[in-house]
Amino acid sequence: MPIVLSPRQLAAFRRELLKWFRSHRRALPWRVLPAAGRKPSRAAAKRDGNSYRIWLSEVMLQQTRISAVIPYYERFMSQFPTAQALAAAREHDVLRYWAGLGYYSRARNLHRAAREIVKRHGGEFPRTHPEALALPGVGTYMAAAVLSMAYDAPHAVVDGNVARVLARLGAVRGDLRAPRTWKRLAADAQMLLAPESAGDWNESMMELGETICTTRNPRCEVCPLARFCEARARGLQNKIPAARRKRAPVLVKIAAAVLLDHQRRTALVKDPGAHDAALFSRMWQFPAAQVTHDPEAELRSHLAATLGVQIDALMPLPAAHHAVTFRNITLLPFLARLENLPAGPRVRAIPLEELAKVPISSATRKIAAAVLRAFRAAVVNAAEKRSS
Repeated sequence: MPIVLSPRQLAAFRRELLKWFRSHRRALPWRVLPAAGRKPSRAAAKRDGNSYRIWLSEVMLQQTRISAVIPYYERFMSQFPTAQALAAAREHDVLRYWAGLGYYSRARNLHRAAREIVKRHGGEFPRTHPEALALPGVGTYMAAAVLSMAYDAPHAVVDGNVARVLARLGAVRGDLRAPRTWKRLAADAQMLLAPESAGDWNESMMELGETICTTRNPRCEVCPLARFCEARARGLQNKIPAARRKRAPVLVKIAAAVLLDHQRRTALVKDPGAHDAALFSRMWQFPAAQVTHDPEAELRSHLAATLGVQIDALMPLPAAHHAVTFRNITLLPFLARLENLPAGPRVRAIPLEELAKVPISSATRKIAAAVLRAFRAAVVNAAEKRSS
Protein backbone atom coordinates (compact mmCIF):
# COMPACT_ATOMS: atom_id res chain seq x y z
CA MET A 1 0.00 0.00 0.00
CA PRO A 2 1.22 3.57 -0.70
CA ILE A 3 1.88 6.02 2.12
CA VAL A 4 -1.44 7.62 3.10
CA LEU A 5 -1.55 10.92 4.99
CA SER A 6 -4.41 13.32 5.54
CA PRO A 7 -3.92 16.88 4.27
CA ARG A 8 -3.21 17.98 7.83
CA GLN A 9 -0.71 15.17 8.39
CA LEU A 10 0.99 15.87 5.07
CA ALA A 11 1.40 19.55 5.94
CA ALA A 12 2.90 18.60 9.31
CA PHE A 13 5.16 16.03 7.66
CA ARG A 14 6.56 18.59 5.24
CA ARG A 15 6.90 21.26 7.90
CA GLU A 16 8.78 19.03 10.35
CA LEU A 17 11.23 17.72 7.77
CA LEU A 18 12.03 21.11 6.25
CA LYS A 19 12.44 22.64 9.71
CA TRP A 20 14.88 19.89 10.66
CA PHE A 21 16.85 20.22 7.42
CA ARG A 22 17.18 23.98 7.56
CA SER A 23 18.57 23.69 11.07
CA HIS A 24 20.87 20.70 10.54
CA ARG A 25 21.97 20.73 6.92
CA ARG A 26 25.65 20.11 6.41
CA ALA A 27 27.90 22.79 4.95
CA LEU A 28 28.80 21.08 1.69
CA PRO A 29 30.83 23.04 -0.88
CA TRP A 30 28.18 22.85 -3.59
CA ARG A 31 25.46 24.22 -1.31
CA VAL A 32 24.67 27.91 -0.90
CA LEU A 33 23.90 28.34 2.79
CA PRO A 34 22.07 31.37 4.19
CA ALA A 35 23.98 33.91 6.21
CA ALA A 36 23.72 33.62 9.98
CA GLY A 37 20.37 34.78 11.24
CA ARG A 38 18.77 34.86 7.80
CA LYS A 39 15.94 32.70 6.56
CA PRO A 40 17.10 30.11 4.01
CA SER A 41 16.34 31.19 0.47
CA ARG A 42 16.34 29.07 -2.65
CA ALA A 43 16.48 32.30 -4.69
CA ALA A 44 19.97 32.96 -3.33
CA ALA A 45 21.13 29.68 -4.75
CA LYS A 46 19.54 30.42 -8.11
CA ARG A 47 21.25 33.81 -8.36
CA ASP A 48 24.62 32.21 -7.66
CA GLY A 49 24.85 30.18 -10.85
CA ASN A 50 24.28 27.15 -8.66
CA SER A 51 22.96 24.88 -11.40
CA TYR A 52 26.52 24.12 -12.57
CA ARG A 53 27.75 23.39 -9.06
CA ILE A 54 24.75 21.20 -8.28
CA TRP A 55 25.06 19.34 -11.56
CA LEU A 56 28.78 18.74 -11.08
CA SER A 57 28.27 17.51 -7.51
CA GLU A 58 25.49 15.14 -8.54
CA VAL A 59 27.66 13.64 -11.28
CA MET A 60 30.54 13.14 -8.87
CA LEU A 61 28.31 11.69 -6.16
CA GLN A 62 27.07 8.85 -8.35
CA GLN A 63 28.23 5.66 -6.60
CA THR A 64 30.73 7.70 -4.55
CA ARG A 65 30.67 8.83 -0.91
CA ILE A 66 30.42 12.53 -0.05
CA SER A 67 33.67 12.48 1.94
CA ALA A 68 35.53 11.07 -1.06
CA VAL A 69 33.98 13.57 -3.48
CA ILE A 70 34.65 16.84 -1.62
CA PRO A 71 38.41 17.20 -2.36
CA TYR A 72 37.90 16.24 -6.02
CA TYR A 73 34.97 18.63 -6.32
CA GLU A 74 36.95 21.55 -4.90
CA ARG A 75 39.97 20.85 -7.10
CA PHE A 76 37.78 20.45 -10.20
CA MET A 77 35.87 23.66 -9.48
CA SER A 78 39.09 25.61 -9.04
CA GLN A 79 40.12 24.57 -12.54
CA PHE A 80 36.71 24.60 -14.26
CA PRO A 81 34.54 27.08 -12.31
CA THR A 82 31.82 27.39 -14.97
CA ALA A 83 30.20 25.34 -17.70
CA GLN A 84 31.96 27.60 -20.21
CA ALA A 85 35.37 26.82 -18.70
CA LEU A 86 34.63 23.10 -18.74
CA ALA A 87 33.36 23.20 -22.32
CA ALA A 88 36.51 24.98 -23.49
CA ALA A 89 38.85 22.46 -21.84
CA ARG A 90 40.52 19.51 -23.51
CA GLU A 91 39.26 16.08 -22.53
CA HIS A 92 42.84 15.26 -21.53
CA ASP A 93 42.74 17.96 -18.84
CA VAL A 94 39.22 17.09 -17.68
CA LEU A 95 40.26 13.48 -17.12
CA ARG A 96 43.45 14.56 -15.36
CA TYR A 97 41.49 16.55 -12.77
CA TRP A 98 39.01 13.69 -12.44
CA ALA A 99 41.75 11.06 -12.07
CA GLY A 100 41.32 8.94 -8.96
CA LEU A 101 37.58 9.49 -8.62
CA GLY A 102 36.75 6.53 -10.85
CA TYR A 103 33.89 5.78 -13.28
CA TYR A 104 35.53 7.95 -15.92
CA SER A 105 32.60 7.79 -18.32
CA ARG A 106 31.01 10.30 -15.93
CA ALA A 107 33.77 12.82 -16.68
CA ARG A 108 33.56 12.25 -20.43
CA ASN A 109 29.77 12.71 -20.42
CA LEU A 110 30.09 15.77 -18.18
CA HIS A 111 32.51 17.33 -20.65
CA ARG A 112 30.27 16.53 -23.64
CA ALA A 113 27.22 17.86 -21.83
CA ALA A 114 29.01 21.11 -20.92
CA ARG A 115 29.67 21.71 -24.61
CA GLU A 116 25.99 21.08 -25.36
CA ILE A 117 24.96 23.47 -22.59
CA VAL A 118 27.20 26.23 -23.93
CA LYS A 119 26.18 25.61 -27.54
CA ARG A 120 22.43 25.19 -27.07
CA HIS A 121 21.50 26.67 -23.68
CA GLY A 122 23.60 29.80 -23.24
CA GLY A 123 25.92 28.18 -20.72
CA GLU A 124 23.15 27.42 -18.21
CA PHE A 125 21.81 23.97 -17.32
CA PRO A 126 18.48 23.71 -19.18
CA ARG A 127 15.30 24.32 -17.19
CA THR A 128 12.97 21.75 -18.75
CA HIS A 129 12.92 18.03 -18.11
CA PRO A 130 13.11 16.95 -21.79
CA GLU A 131 16.05 19.29 -22.47
CA ALA A 132 17.88 18.03 -19.40
CA LEU A 133 17.33 14.38 -20.40
CA ALA A 134 18.79 15.12 -23.83
CA LEU A 135 22.21 15.91 -22.31
CA PRO A 136 24.89 13.19 -22.35
CA GLY A 137 24.98 11.28 -19.06
CA VAL A 138 21.79 12.83 -17.68
CA GLY A 139 19.10 10.32 -16.73
CA THR A 140 15.80 10.57 -14.89
CA TYR A 141 17.34 10.92 -11.44
CA MET A 142 19.98 13.44 -12.51
CA ALA A 143 17.48 15.63 -14.35
CA ALA A 144 15.10 15.70 -11.39
CA ALA A 145 17.89 16.40 -8.90
CA VAL A 146 19.41 19.35 -10.77
CA LEU A 147 16.12 20.89 -11.86
CA SER A 148 14.68 20.74 -8.35
CA MET A 149 17.78 21.84 -6.44
CA ALA A 150 18.76 24.59 -8.87
CA TYR A 151 15.35 25.86 -9.98
CA ASP A 152 12.85 24.41 -7.47
CA ALA A 153 11.15 22.50 -10.28
CA PRO A 154 8.62 20.11 -8.64
CA HIS A 155 10.41 16.82 -9.36
CA ALA A 156 10.97 14.34 -6.53
CA VAL A 157 14.17 12.33 -6.56
CA VAL A 158 14.70 8.78 -5.36
CA ASP A 159 18.20 7.49 -4.70
CA GLY A 160 19.29 4.77 -2.30
CA ASN A 161 19.02 7.02 0.76
CA VAL A 162 15.59 8.34 -0.16
CA ALA A 163 14.33 4.86 -1.01
CA ARG A 164 15.36 3.62 2.45
CA VAL A 165 13.50 6.50 4.16
CA LEU A 166 10.39 5.87 2.10
CA ALA A 167 10.54 2.12 2.67
CA ARG A 168 10.62 2.60 6.43
CA LEU A 169 7.89 5.22 6.39
CA GLY A 170 5.62 2.78 4.54
CA ALA A 171 7.03 -0.47 6.01
CA VAL A 172 7.85 -1.69 2.52
CA ARG A 173 9.37 -5.15 2.51
CA GLY A 174 11.34 -6.97 -0.17
CA ASP A 175 13.85 -5.77 -2.74
CA LEU A 176 13.47 -2.02 -3.12
CA ARG A 177 15.09 -2.17 -6.57
CA ALA A 178 12.37 -4.42 -7.96
CA PRO A 179 10.67 -2.38 -10.72
CA ARG A 180 7.20 -2.41 -9.18
CA THR A 181 8.52 -1.48 -5.72
CA TRP A 182 10.76 1.29 -7.05
CA LYS A 183 7.83 2.70 -9.02
CA ARG A 184 5.75 2.75 -5.84
CA LEU A 185 8.51 4.53 -3.92
CA ALA A 186 8.83 7.12 -6.69
CA ALA A 187 5.08 7.76 -6.52
CA ASP A 188 5.28 8.18 -2.74
CA ALA A 189 8.19 10.60 -3.12
CA GLN A 190 6.25 12.73 -5.60
CA MET A 191 3.16 12.73 -3.35
CA LEU A 192 5.16 13.83 -0.29
CA LEU A 193 7.15 16.51 -2.17
CA ALA A 194 6.76 20.07 -0.90
CA PRO A 195 6.20 21.70 -4.32
CA GLU A 196 7.05 25.24 -3.18
CA SER A 197 10.43 24.06 -1.78
CA ALA A 198 11.32 21.17 -4.04
CA GLY A 199 15.06 21.69 -3.82
CA ASP A 200 15.21 21.82 -0.04
CA TRP A 201 12.75 18.96 0.12
CA ASN A 202 14.84 16.60 -2.02
CA GLU A 203 18.01 17.55 -0.17
CA SER A 204 16.27 17.00 3.17
CA MET A 205 15.16 13.48 2.22
CA MET A 206 18.66 12.58 1.05
CA GLU A 207 20.23 14.19 4.13
CA LEU A 208 17.87 12.30 6.43
CA GLY A 209 18.80 8.98 4.84
CA GLU A 210 22.49 9.82 4.90
CA THR A 211 22.72 10.98 8.52
CA ILE A 212 19.69 9.71 10.52
CA CYS A 213 17.77 6.97 8.71
CA THR A 214 20.94 5.01 8.02
CA THR A 215 21.24 1.47 6.74
CA ARG A 216 22.23 0.13 10.15
CA ASN A 217 21.15 1.38 13.56
CA PRO A 218 18.90 4.24 12.41
CA ARG A 219 18.72 7.06 14.94
CA CYS A 220 14.96 7.01 15.34
CA GLU A 221 15.14 8.92 18.64
CA VAL A 222 16.21 12.10 16.81
CA CYS A 223 14.35 11.59 13.53
CA PRO A 224 11.92 14.43 12.71
CA LEU A 225 9.61 11.90 10.98
CA ALA A 226 9.58 9.24 13.70
CA ARG A 227 5.88 9.69 14.45
CA PHE A 228 5.02 9.08 10.80
CA CYS A 229 7.17 5.95 10.44
CA GLU A 230 5.31 2.67 10.07
CA ALA A 231 8.45 0.54 10.33
CA ARG A 232 9.29 2.10 13.70
CA ALA A 233 5.73 1.64 14.91
CA ARG A 234 6.02 -2.08 14.12
CA GLY A 235 9.57 -2.42 15.45
CA LEU A 236 10.88 -3.20 11.95
CA GLN A 237 13.29 -0.30 11.46
CA ASN A 238 16.30 -2.65 11.62
CA LYS A 239 14.72 -5.17 9.22
CA ILE A 240 13.57 -2.76 6.53
CA PRO A 241 14.85 -2.56 3.91
CA ALA A 242 15.90 -6.15 3.42
CA ALA A 243 19.62 -6.66 2.88
CA ARG A 244 20.52 -6.88 -0.80
CA ARG A 245 22.27 -9.97 -2.03
CA LYS A 246 25.82 -9.18 -3.00
CA ARG A 247 27.28 -10.67 -6.12
CA ALA A 248 30.00 -13.20 -5.39
CA PRO A 249 33.42 -11.58 -5.89
CA VAL A 250 35.42 -12.47 -8.98
CA LEU A 251 39.17 -12.81 -8.48
CA VAL A 252 41.26 -11.34 -11.31
CA LYS A 253 45.00 -11.11 -11.85
CA ILE A 254 46.45 -8.40 -14.07
CA ALA A 255 50.15 -8.37 -14.94
CA ALA A 256 51.54 -4.99 -15.99
CA ALA A 257 54.89 -4.11 -17.56
CA VAL A 258 56.74 -0.99 -16.46
CA LEU A 259 59.21 -0.48 -19.31
CA LEU A 260 61.98 1.99 -18.53
CA ASP A 261 64.69 3.44 -20.75
CA HIS A 262 68.01 4.89 -19.55
CA GLN A 263 66.32 8.31 -18.99
CA ARG A 264 63.85 6.60 -16.67
CA ARG A 265 61.02 7.24 -19.05
CA THR A 266 58.24 4.69 -19.18
CA ALA A 267 55.91 3.61 -21.97
CA LEU A 268 52.17 4.12 -21.55
CA VAL A 269 49.66 2.73 -24.00
CA LYS A 270 46.04 3.42 -24.85
CA ASP A 271 43.96 0.77 -26.56
CA PRO A 272 40.20 1.21 -26.09
CA GLY A 273 39.56 -2.16 -27.70
CA ALA A 274 41.76 -4.16 -25.34
CA HIS A 275 40.10 -6.56 -22.92
CA ASP A 276 41.73 -4.81 -19.94
CA ALA A 277 40.85 -1.28 -21.15
CA ALA A 278 37.77 -0.98 -18.91
CA LEU A 279 39.85 -1.65 -15.79
CA PHE A 280 42.16 1.24 -16.71
CA SER A 281 39.19 3.42 -17.72
CA ARG A 282 40.36 3.61 -21.35
CA MET A 283 43.04 6.07 -20.31
CA TRP A 284 46.82 5.92 -20.54
CA GLN A 285 48.10 2.79 -18.83
CA PHE A 286 51.07 0.48 -18.53
CA PRO A 287 50.96 -2.44 -21.00
CA ALA A 288 48.94 -5.07 -19.17
CA ALA A 289 47.17 -8.36 -19.60
CA GLN A 290 44.89 -10.56 -17.57
CA VAL A 291 46.86 -13.65 -16.53
CA THR A 292 46.13 -17.03 -15.02
CA HIS A 293 48.97 -19.56 -14.51
CA ASP A 294 52.31 -17.95 -15.40
CA PRO A 295 52.06 -14.12 -15.13
CA GLU A 296 55.60 -13.41 -16.38
CA ALA A 297 55.39 -15.65 -19.43
CA GLU A 298 51.89 -14.47 -20.32
CA LEU A 299 52.93 -10.83 -20.00
CA ARG A 300 56.01 -11.36 -22.17
CA SER A 301 53.79 -12.94 -24.82
CA HIS A 302 51.39 -10.00 -24.61
CA LEU A 303 54.22 -7.48 -25.06
CA ALA A 304 55.52 -9.31 -28.11
CA ALA A 305 52.07 -9.52 -29.71
CA THR A 306 50.94 -5.94 -29.04
CA LEU A 307 54.14 -3.86 -29.02
CA GLY A 308 56.66 -6.07 -30.78
CA VAL A 309 58.84 -6.02 -27.68
CA GLN A 310 60.91 -9.13 -26.97
CA ILE A 311 61.92 -9.43 -23.32
CA ASP A 312 63.76 -12.41 -21.93
CA ALA A 313 63.00 -11.74 -18.28
CA LEU A 314 60.91 -9.35 -16.22
CA MET A 315 61.70 -8.36 -12.66
CA PRO A 316 58.67 -8.87 -10.37
CA LEU A 317 57.70 -6.06 -8.02
CA PRO A 318 55.41 -6.17 -4.96
CA ALA A 319 51.78 -6.79 -5.85
CA ALA A 320 49.04 -4.23 -5.31
CA HIS A 321 45.33 -4.77 -4.79
CA HIS A 322 42.43 -3.02 -6.47
CA ALA A 323 38.65 -3.45 -6.32
CA VAL A 324 36.09 -2.53 -8.96
CA THR A 325 32.47 -3.36 -8.07
CA PHE A 326 32.45 -7.15 -7.68
CA ARG A 327 35.98 -7.75 -8.97
CA ASN A 328 38.89 -8.20 -6.60
CA ILE A 329 41.98 -7.50 -8.66
CA THR A 330 45.57 -8.35 -7.90
CA LEU A 331 47.94 -6.11 -9.82
CA LEU A 332 51.26 -7.75 -10.58
CA PRO A 333 53.83 -5.17 -11.73
CA PHE A 334 56.99 -6.25 -13.57
CA LEU A 335 59.95 -4.04 -14.40
CA ALA A 336 62.05 -4.20 -17.57
CA ARG A 337 64.92 -2.00 -18.74
CA LEU A 338 65.08 -1.20 -22.46
CA GLU A 339 67.47 0.73 -24.65
CA ASN A 340 64.55 2.13 -26.62
CA LEU A 341 60.92 2.26 -25.66
CA PRO A 342 58.34 1.01 -28.18
CA ALA A 343 56.78 3.66 -30.40
CA GLY A 344 53.48 4.05 -32.17
CA PRO A 345 50.28 6.14 -32.35
CA ARG A 346 48.94 4.58 -29.14
CA VAL A 347 52.20 4.66 -27.20
CA ARG A 348 53.48 7.56 -25.14
CA ALA A 349 56.86 7.94 -23.39
CA ILE A 350 56.83 9.91 -20.15
CA PRO A 351 59.17 10.22 -17.15
CA LEU A 352 57.97 7.92 -14.40
CA GLU A 353 57.89 10.76 -11.86
CA GLU A 354 55.62 12.85 -14.14
CA LEU A 355 52.71 10.44 -14.38
CA ALA A 356 50.55 12.87 -12.39
CA LYS A 357 50.53 15.13 -15.46
CA VAL A 358 48.73 12.44 -17.47
CA PRO A 359 45.13 11.27 -16.97
CA ILE A 360 45.54 7.79 -15.49
CA SER A 361 43.30 5.52 -13.45
CA SER A 362 43.72 4.52 -9.81
CA ALA A 363 44.94 1.08 -10.91
CA THR A 364 47.73 2.66 -12.96
CA ARG A 365 48.66 4.89 -10.03
CA LYS A 366 48.99 1.84 -7.79
CA ILE A 367 51.32 0.16 -10.26
CA ALA A 368 53.47 3.28 -10.52
CA ALA A 369 53.57 3.57 -6.72
CA ALA A 370 54.88 -0.01 -6.47
CA VAL A 371 57.73 0.86 -8.84
CA LEU A 372 58.66 4.05 -7.02
CA ARG A 373 58.64 2.24 -3.67
CA ALA A 374 60.99 -0.36 -5.11
CA PHE A 375 63.34 2.37 -6.33
CA ARG A 376 63.34 4.11 -2.96
CA ALA A 377 64.05 0.80 -1.20
CA ALA A 378 66.94 0.14 -3.59
CA VAL A 379 68.43 3.58 -2.85
CA VAL A 380 68.18 2.99 0.90
CA ASN A 381 69.77 -0.45 0.61
CA ALA A 382 72.62 0.92 -1.48
CA ALA A 383 73.22 3.70 1.05
CA GLU A 384 73.27 1.23 3.93
CA LYS A 385 75.82 -0.97 2.14
CA ARG A 386 78.09 2.02 1.49
CA SER A 387 77.95 3.07 5.12
CA SER A 388 78.59 -0.40 6.52
